[in-house]
Amino acid sequence: MNQYKVGDNLVILNQENISCDLIYIDPPYNTGRDFGDYNDKWATMEDYYKNFLYPRLKKCHEILKNTGNIVVHVEPKNSHWIRKALDKIFGEKKFRNEIIWKSGGHAKNLKQLGRMHDSIIVYSKTNNYTFNPQYLPYDEKYMKNKKVENSITSKKFSCFYTDTAIHNSQPDMNPRLNLRYEWNGHSKQWHCNKKKMQQLHNEERLHYNKKGVPRIKRYIDEMSGIPITDLWTDITQIQGKEKLDYATQKPIKLLDRIIKLYSNKDDLVVDIFAGSGTTGVSAIKNDRKYFLIDLNNKGKTVFEKRTQFA
Repeated sequence: MNQYKVGDNLVILNQENISCDLIYIDPPYNTGRDFGDYNDKWATMEDYYKNFLYPRLKKCHEILKNTGNIVVHVEPKNSHWIRKALDKIFGEKKFRNEIIWKSGGHAKNLKQLGRMHDSIIVYSKTNNYTFNPQYLPYDEKYMKNKKVENSITSKKFSCFYTDTAIHNSQPDMNPRLNLRYEWNGHSKQWHCNKKKMQQLHNEERLHYNKKGVPRIKRYIDEMSGIPITDLWTDITQIQGKEKLDYATQKPIKLLDRIIKLYSNKDDLVVDIFAGSGTTGVSAIKNDRKYFLIDLNNKGKTVFEKRTQFA
């Protein structure tokens, strides 16, 4: 693998024997604009969907391993066309997420609200798919109201913690009679059995409120961080030295996150609308293999310059 091929992606895919773990594509949107690097225009949206997009998405399904994912980057105006195609090809139940990426943009618009985001749509091929949760570090705002523990018998000393409920506030919604018992004068349905509760108490992992109801302490240095959700506001558009002479280039941090979420080391990542090759750059950076295709030879030239010292 580790190739960048120039030509019609459907023709090339039919010629190659590929089985991949992740497909990321940022296909043309049929905006009607000529970007210089490519002309993003079809006669009708129906032509774009039926004759161009659908057969390529179908081929992507064919080359994807059973544990694989496809991630399609698109603007909101066209996202329903992508969902329609992927529902038909992959199945409605294989939809995993529609990620909203705050891509920026502050142009004045007098006829409608300005668009500030892109949609990133994720489907898996089967229910046994690769997914690696990612986390952000705790920021100053999160840490501001956290408690500090200064003297406990365990190995912890002078560290930040938060506390969360250890009892079910709606026990009748999910009754667990084996977890109902009295603790410290309070009869509730707890999240652990009495033996575990005693262990947590002995290890001073319980914080009691004024009424004597316990909550479990969770130390910051034992927690993974803030889970990344389907709203991404922390990755900015490309700036400074990263910006290349290529239209529609995406930031490397965006591809880093996608590749880490939906593939593992040594996996093969495919991008059939590769452009300047950011998918390949990220694959190299994150110890994945890549296979890239684009109709525009300029994209391959830009990619080779980006990776000549990698």
